[in-house]
Amino acid sequence: MNYSAFHKLSYGLYLIATELNGEKAGYIGNTAFQITAEPSKIAISCNKNNYSAQKIIDSKKFSISVLKKEVDTSLIGKFGFMSGADIDKFQGVETITAKTGAPIVVDSSVAWFDCEVIDYADVGSHYLITAEVVDGDKLSDEEPLTYAYYHAKYKMRSPKNAPTYIDKDKLEEEPEPVVYEEVEEEEHKHTVSEDGIYSCNICGYQYDPEEGDPALGIPPGTPFEDLPDDWKCPICNASKDDFTKV
Repeated sequence: MNYSAFHKLSYGLYLIATELNGEKAGYIGNTAFQITAEPSKIAISCNKNNYSAQKIIDSKKFSISVLKKEVDTSLIGKFGFMSGADIDKFQGVETITAKTGAPIVVDSSVAWFDCEVIDYADVGSHYLITAEVVDGDKLSDEEPLTYAYYHAKYKMRSPKNAPTYIDKDKLEEEPEPVVYEEVEEEEHKHTVSEDGIYSCNICGYQYDPEEGDPALGIPPGTPFEDLPDDWKCPICNASKDDFTKV
């Protein structure tokens, strides 16, 4: 099988959250889709190893936050590459509640849905969970984030628990980069073949010395070798030792 064919399937990118006995849990998912109109029902998939999985099933509720195109990447890092068993993912994140009481993340979101679980099925590595939408709202007219745009702009990997994760050894070839007209060419003039670019072995984020990391006080033109020893990946918080030169 040519596993690179899976890269041609289209997805959105969502933050799915729940609460059980006062403890919040959440993860980044790319499989959330409407399955009926009357009543409105949505299905999601959740890896069995996710800290959120059993909490969603036991609480019988979850929220879906539709992330905006220019998302705060710290949300991707916390909810996509870290475990709620180790950190409080919701610290510093704005949430609201609606009918079910599930936390709804409104940071970097364009819309949200509040859902009551109807049923779930064991489909192997994941649970397929169906739910009825009991409330929802649109927060912004901004464009939603797509999985393809996320990979093209941030050159990120899929987390290992994602349903779209494919071991790179199974790929016959690296997927071709996706080019979008709305992503200005100037932003992406650097390629993985240029000197000085380092890639995070955990999440795939690429440090480009010509861009630096201004959000963390690293000015453009700073070589990777000159980064402070305590510098961390801005996406998944990995250390410098977890980076490899491309």
